Amino acid sequence: MHLPDYKEARTRDHREYNRIDFDFDPSLKDKYTGKSFHIKTYGCQMNEHDSEVIEAILVFLGFQKEEDYTKADLVLLNTCSIRENAHNKAFGMLGRLKHLKNENKNLIIGLCGCMAQESSVVEAIIRDYPFVNFVVGTHNMNELPTVIDKAIETNSQQIEVYSREGDLYEGLPVVRANSYKAYVNIIYGCDKFCTYCIVPYTRGRERSRKKEDILKEIDELIKDGYKEVTLLGQNVNAYGKDLYENYSLGDLLEEIALKNIPRIRFMTSHPWDFNDHMIEVIAKYPNIMPSVHLPVQSGSSRILKLMGRRYTRESYLELFHKIKDTVPGVCISTDIIVGFPGETEEDFQETMSLVKECKYDNAFTFIFSTREGTPACKLEDNTSQQEKEDRLYRLNEVVNEYFLENNKKLEGQVLRVMVEGVSEKKDMYYGYSETNKLINFTSPRELEPGEIVEVEIESAKTWSLDGRVR
Repeated sequence: MHLPDYKEARTRDHREYNRIDFDFDPSLKDKYTGKSFHIKTYGCQMNEHDSEVIEAILVFLGFQKEEDYTKADLVLLNTCSIRENAHNKAFGMLGRLKHLKNENKNLIIGLCGCMAQESSVVEAIIRDYPFVNFVVGTHNMNELPTVIDKAIETNSQQIEVYSREGDLYEGLPVVRANSYKAYVNIIYGCDKFCTYCIVPYTRGRERSRKKEDILKEIDELIKDGYKEVTLLGQNVNAYGKDLYENYSLGDLLEEIALKNIPRIRFMTSHPWDFNDHMIEVIAKYPNIMPSVHLPVQSGSSRILKLMGRRYTRESYLELFHKIKDTVPGVCISTDIIVGFPGETEEDFQETMSLVKECKYDNAFTFIFSTREGTPACKLEDNTSQQEKEDRLYRLNEVVNEYFLENNKKLEGQVLRVMVEGVSEKKDMYYGYSETNKLINFTSPRELEPGEIVEVEIESAKTWSLDGRVR
């Protein structure tokens, strides 16, 4: 049994890590044929991609996918710890699974992902959720097959969570969610330690995959007919800093762009590592999508300092306008937190004025959520919940105005859209533009997911556009 330890997770050094090719224990292949599984995924795109790996591991073990969790033999929660709401959802799901297990003693329940890295969560699992069969952390996904097997064979709770990241495993299997766009991890972890963020503790230090391994994966995806890749990392802009002296995300983007895959995206960016070379590469290649997620979190330099963001309002705006001025047609989205401890109405108004200057195409807005173990949870907070909710409401009113304003500018234009499938709207398809706009549209012919079509925009809404295939 290995239990998480925040003190150990907080430690950063320059330890070498090895690149290891993953391989299964052949004795486990198809051992659980006839059994079914259901994965419940919470959180970010990296968690979604982790679930694709988990699915492949379970398939190797012989499990078959079951869409209805109440009918599955194994239910695995792949969890997120970024905000309290995600915590509550996962624990709520465990409550429902407890009732299922009372009816079916053979049900296997597991928990992995970022919540597994939190000491308080694992302590709660051991104390209050003894029916959970296994817990596996983010650093040892390679051990998942043996942990599951041991939990079943011994009928005892298995807790295997390492607080220090280990070697970097290549060749983990994956079952892609679809056949035309794919996630590709390029860097793991984060070294920024923003004072409100739990990610550096749950995902470890920044560790880049070797460019050769990434490019090989891209080549295989192109060979298999994929048309879009999204490069993933907790701080994707930091790619290469731990491996190379003169090779960064801009260089990687350029190499991938030259392979002529139709669409390349990346997320999530930290303004600190967004350099001029990267901006120039995005502007140079039309298959690097002009869609940038650039989290600001606050428009107040004083609050940004308390957040540990390592940039000021002024430097953020300089970067924002440089991207806008350099990348043709770029759309920029952001994250904003209101109600951070110590935030005054004046600080909030600075955020509002920044939003009015940037006029984002999309924004993910949140009330500050305390995460145990982070420095921000120790800061004095004199702002009432009602005031925080009022600020969020006022902020959303403004950002929504700009969403609609920006979308209205697209009416009458023709956008290239990748077809995702049939829309909830009758007789319509849906897909995303190069700038990541959701578009519902009609077509005179039948379309297949993954097709890229030209859509004339007929009407704009706040969060989507309507149009027709030309």
